[in-house]
Amino acid sequence: MQNTLQQKCKALKLANVPFYYREVPFDEPEQYLIDLFEKELRIRQAKRIDKLIKLAGFPNSKSLEDFDWSPVTLPESSSKTELAELGFIDRFENILAVGAVGTGKTFLATALGLRACSKGKTVRFFRCLDLANTLLESHRQGRLKKLMDSLGKADLLIIDELGFVPLHRSGAELLFNVVAQAYECQSVIITSNLKFGEWNSVLGDNRLTTALIDRLVHHAHILSFDGPSRRLSQALSNLKDANGLDEGGENET
Repeated sequence: MQNTLQQKCKALKLANVPFYYREVPFDEPEQYLIDLFEKELRIRQAKRIDKLIKLAGFPNSKSLEDFDWSPVTLPESSSKTELAELGFIDRFENILAVGAVGTGKTFLATALGLRACSKGKTVRFFRCLDLANTLLESHRQGRLKKLMDSLGKADLLIIDELGFVPLHRSGAELLFNVVAQAYECQSVIITSNLKFGEWNSVLGDNRLTTALIDRLVHHAHILSFDGPSRRLSQALSNLKDANGLDEGGENET
């Protein structure tokens, strides 16, 4: 009987139903079916979100609720609430998070990306160097169009850590093609520890750098990050706490 039920539900694309139909309270037929199908939809949505998160390739999980906005200076045209509501994705606008190392740029980019996945958006996350190398490898293997088509289907592209390592000229050109393809069709978040005037040191060509920045800033929320490194501050705090415990232990002895 159970196998038959699973087969029928699978044919109706209700594959989850056999595993929870006994758990749904039954008062009357219509109510039971409504509750049964609502649960099916919730399960499907949860599975879709999990799939989107895995596809995105986030390095870790971050929540906007845990983000400290104090190091961030927002432009007058932006607000924390507006960014958190993800309207910039629907309008194909970009976010450029620029500033000191360790001030939360990657944290914010990841948290926004995860929230976008929870809303059913397709997100792809790359460290800048990794994306450039992936593009180069795909080009060598004759698979560049397939990769570009895949990237073009994302609602949001996140390119993290532009500025830490100079790119090969061909890699920089391919990265420009990704940004050019996204222009006014997708949203892009880029994090960088360099000011715009210093991006040439990574991309290696003035004209390419100018063209890249021009496309990114046209519809962009430019966020400035300042202050000490959170990671360094946390490490120093942990060291201080550890030393305090050691000293306390010695005093007690």
